[in-house]
Formats: sequence, structure tokens, C-alpha cells
Amino acid sequence: MTVVLVNLGGMLFRGIYRALPAAAVATVLATTAAASPATAAHQQRDPVRWAGGWGTSLIAPFPDFFGEPNWSGGFDNHSVRQVVRVSRGGSTVRIRLSNVYGDGPLRLTGATIGRAAEGAAVRAGSVRPLTFRGHRSTVIPAGREAASDAVRLRVSPLERLTVTLYFDGPTGPVAFHPLALSTVYRAGGDHRFDTDGAAYGETSTASYFLSGLDISGPTKGSGGTVVAFGDSITDGAITTLDADNRYPDELAERLVAAGRPTGVVNAGIGGNKVLTGMPGFGAAAVERFRRDALGQPGVRTVIVLEGVNDIGAGEAAGTPVTAAQLIAGHQALIRAARWRGVRIIGATVTPTKGCPYPGYDTARGESVRDTLNHWIRTSGEYDAVFDFDRALADPADPDRMRAEFDAGDGLHPNDAGMRALAEAVDLRQL
Repeated sequence: MTVVLVNLGGMLFRGIYRALPAAAVATVLATTAAASPATAAHQQRDPVRWAGGWGTSLIAPFPDFFGEPNWSGGFDNHSVRQVVRVSRGGSTVRIRLSNVYGDGPLRLTGATIGRAAEGAAVRAGSVRPLTFRGHRSTVIPAGREAASDAVRLRVSPLERLTVTLYFDGPTGPVAFHPLALSTVYRAGGDHRFDTDGAAYGETSTASYFLSGLDISGPTKGSGGTVVAFGDSITDGAITTLDADNRYPDELAERLVAAGRPTGVVNAGIGGNKVLTGMPGFGAAAVERFRRDALGQPGVRTVIVLEGVNDIGAGEAAGTPVTAAQLIAGHQALIRAARWRGVRIIGATVTPTKGCPYPGYDTARGESVRDTLNHWIRTSGEYDAVFDFDRALADPADPDRMRAEFDAGDGLHPNDAGMRALAEAVDLRQL
């Protein structure tokens, strides 16, 4: 995984940096901040109250992800098995699938869900077929998303579930998440109902099509859904594979321990920026916020940690972003959340001193980061502030991450650093 991120850091600066006009961004978000059409339509038909048990943000196909091949070019007569850990419990589940970046209709032959065992195996007796409007197969138009019907399956907080998708024909390009930090399995042919996992001889560390797993049912003290929205730090880059040590995972554990079962959805994308998008790093935050944050079922609170890549990429490309531009982008997100009645919390941008990636450790960039963080802390525009910067900073050199939290590149926190971020969250503010 470290090699992938080093390549990723190097490639980050070869695109064209282009800051969107902040006023235009604010206008677009203020007038369109509604749930994604697919989610909203399904909620109108479905009286069940859902919360996000697990989620991820997808990007356009990128089959050779900076030197690391993946399966986003498409599937053909393949079963794809993905394991996710849910943040809360309940009695009923559904999945959400995305064809937002497809170039044609996506034909899903069938899908199942069950309790995860070791690796690609599923616990015997737990596999349930999933249906879509009463049918085991479905077609999702290009640019759209679809939710399955509800299925009865009692799950506990922090339990791991396995979702298997089968495509009997070519899918075309695949919406995917490149840094899943979870092993995904593939088999030739239809192996939806297999429990032993023996057929799943291929693996990937990216995830495909699956954008969410929602949960409903009587849960005492349920707090809806919290969305952690951000870049590679929220995404969990350089944390341990298959260990669920991203800061949103650690936050879910804290909520469970506190007796506050709350859905936590990770809407982080590695390399993501506030103002601009780029192939491999997803749409700009101001473009994807409506779908990836406000479109989550039961969303009550969004935590925003974004800006470090705008600063670093701009510095590297010789087109530096200003603090005023970044502040305007954050203000657009705030206005969009307020329009929807969603609580929005700002997280300060974490230290970058000593980062070897071009543009991430410059005096001008540090000045922009300091100005942005001062605004987040003192402006009062966010509903609350989580000071992630100070949670990770070295007391002797506050522009640098503490050594015990550094994954090795001066930018990304390790497992211990992710825990420190989760501990910096005041649960009362959620």
C-alpha cells in the first residue's frame, strides 16, 4: 500500500490545477443541495427509516491506478465479493449500488448478503438473496444509483457483512473506490451463494459498485448518520489493510462504547480537493458534497476535513490556491448543509511539515493552512470545530506531525494517529 501512495503523491501534480470561482460554487450548492435523485426517490417509496451502516465514495473508472492495476475496467461473468464492517446494528438491511460513472446500463444478475467469516468465506446459514423492486436482477441506468429492497437480517454494531454481486455479462466501466483498505474477492461464474470462498482466487484492494449498506430497526438511542467527508486522511490511507483503523471506524467504536449507536459513513477519497476534481482523485468536494454527504440516508451531521491537497497541488503546479478561495469553498459546503438542515462540523487541516511530496511543505502553503485553520477555529461559521491539527501536531514543532502518529510521509496518520483523530471528536457535538 505504501508504494501505491508514493506513486499517487507523485502523480497528484501532473494535472492542471484550476480553481473554480467560489461565488459560482456557492450558488450551485445552495440551489441543488438535496439528496441524490436515486436515494430521494427510494426514500419516498419506502417508509422504513434508514441510517448509514457503512458507506464509501466512488470515483470514475481508472483501470491502471498510477501503476497499480484494478478491475474498474469492468466485469464479465464474474462474482465480486466485498466485506464491510457496519457501524451500527439493527434488524433490516439494504445495499446501494452506483452506476454514476458508467457509460451504459449496468445489468446486475443477482446479489446476496451474509455474515462474513474468514477471508472470502461466509457463515453457513446466513446468506440472503437481495432483490430490487421484487426482482433478483436489475438494470441501473448510466449516471444513476439503486437501492435494494429491505431484507431481514439482524446485525450487531461493528459486525462484518459480506456482499456478493454477480454479473453474467459485460458491465462496462465500473464506479469504484481505489483505496478500500479491505480485501475484495473475484471469482469466474456465479458464486453468490458459496459459503467456503474457495472459488474466489483473485483479490483487489479497491471496491466496486457498492456505495452503501444501510440499516434500520429498533436501536435504543439511535443517532442517525454521521458522515466523515474528506480526502485520504479520512479515507484511511496507509492504515493497516483489513483492520478497520480509519478514523471514522475508530469513531464508530467510540460511539458503540459510549452506548450511542450511530451510523458512521466514510466519504473520504484519496487526493480529493475542495475546489477541483482530477482523474483518480474524484470530483471536487464542492461537486460531490450533495451526493456523498447530504445524500446519505438519515444524515444528521457532516464532519469536513478538506484542503490539504488544494494547497499542496497548487504549490507544486505553480498555481497556488489562496486561503480566501479555500474559505469560500468551505462556506459553500456550510450553506449547502444548512439548506438541508444538516449539522456541519469543521475539522482543522493537519500538519504537513517534512512531507516529501512536491508542494506539501512550503512556507507559502503553510501560511495558507494556518490562515484556513484560524478561520475554521474562530469564524463561528461551522456549527462546531474538531481540532485535528492540534490532535496530531508535535508540541515542539506544531507544523509537523508527532512521530508516533506519522505513517512515514509526514502527511498521513498511522493507526495510532487515526485513533488520536477519533478521540479529538467531542461526541456531544454529534
